[in-house]
Amino acid sequence: MRLIQIRVPDDSQDDVLNTLEEVNADYVIADEAANNDASIVYFPLPDGAVDEMLERLHNDGLEDNTFTIVTQIETATTPNLDELEGRYTQGPEDEIGRSHAELRTKARELTPQRSMFVLFSAVSAIVAAAGLLLNSAIVITGAMVISPFAGSSLSASVGAVIGDYESIVDSFKSQLLGLVVAIAGATAAGFVFRWGFLVPPTLVIKNIGQISSFSAPAVLTLTIALFAGGAGALALATDLPVAIAGVAVSAAIIPAAAAVGLGVVWLQPLLALGALALLLVNVLLINITAFIALWAFGYRSFNSSNLRDVISLDLRTIVGVASALVVGFLLVGILISTYQYLLFAQTVNHNVNEVLTQSKYSQLELEQAYTAYGGGRFSGKQASGSVTVVIGRSSNESYPRLSQTLQQRIAEDTPRAVTVQVRFIDYQQTTPT
Repeated sequence: MRLIQIRVPDDSQDDVLNTLEEVNADYVIADEAANNDASIVYFPLPDGAVDEMLERLHNDGLEDNTFTIVTQIETATTPNLDELEGRYTQGPEDEIGRSHAELRTKARELTPQRSMFVLFSAVSAIVAAAGLLLNSAIVITGAMVISPFAGSSLSASVGAVIGDYESIVDSFKSQLLGLVVAIAGATAAGFVFRWGFLVPPTLVIKNIGQISSFSAPAVLTLTIALFAGGAGALALATDLPVAIAGVAVSAAIIPAAAAVGLGVVWLQPLLALGALALLLVNVLLINITAFIALWAFGYRSFNSSNLRDVISLDLRTIVGVASALVVGFLLVGILISTYQYLLFAQTVNHNVNEVLTQSKYSQLELEQAYTAYGGGRFSGKQASGSVTVVIGRSSNESYPRLSQTLQQRIAEDTPRAVTVQVRFIDYQQTTPT
């Protein structure tokens, strides 16, 4: 249930009251002040009637920026309220939806003011960088909790689905700023960690499990962004806790941003490139899936703002549009490269499984198999790839030709020049006699 308070100029009062009477909405009028030529009209509505009523009132001549307050109330007793509740559902499709104004407000409230947004972006990336180096999922989870990216990542989808172009522009600015700050923060932290000898400078970070998990796009890591965007959007549109969905959104952003910074500090360009590809694709998926979820939930635009009212033709706008086009072309290239990489990773997983299921390798236990980006796509050289396979084995068994067997089998199904590394985890096992 919502209480609408709206300022109505005297010359529009008859049209507004006629509209309310047409839908049997009960109202009261209070004079705003002496000689102000306006009144305040109060009327209760079911949640699902709010957007339609505001749209009709705006069509009657009220300006879009008319002083309007929509508040939640527990109950109201008016002659025609029961009839209105029977006619309107509580949301776009069912009883748990929110009005456009509430949806927009809730998305904006998730993003702190600019200075705090920058601070928390940097802090969360620094904590994530430490968690990656420690190979600690608990520390990385802590970084996700303090991350401020939920609101900035979901506002664009909210703006797109309800026709609020100002929210779209603000969201893209916030997302770009947040990603730059997060990567810069992780890079600065990585420099301190490495050259402050908090970790050995010669540490091979690509061998750390948590870092390797976010060093390149993979179906499972992309799944995080795919469902995080949808969960965040539905949490915005309903009474579900948005903070939990915000952690899921951060899970797709913060570790990847931190991995980019660590790749830069440790002079691992392929790791940094793969993590950057994962980061940008995740951000894109969050925006797309959040939009699809809100659209499926029943939200539609009634042109609450006009794009021309938000964007003016000046030098700043031209630079912004040019930057957006550059980012767009970069995303297209990354999407193509990511698709090729996912096909390569799928081929590797199939080949590794095919080799290790042979009878002579029946005593081996596959722990992990992951691939890494290789150079060559943009340099004109033959594309390459790196495959690392981690295997558990009994300490008294030796397989000196396993890496060669895997390399030959993988090379048969891919045009890439593949390098295969096999790492053994030795263990002893004593069985009952």
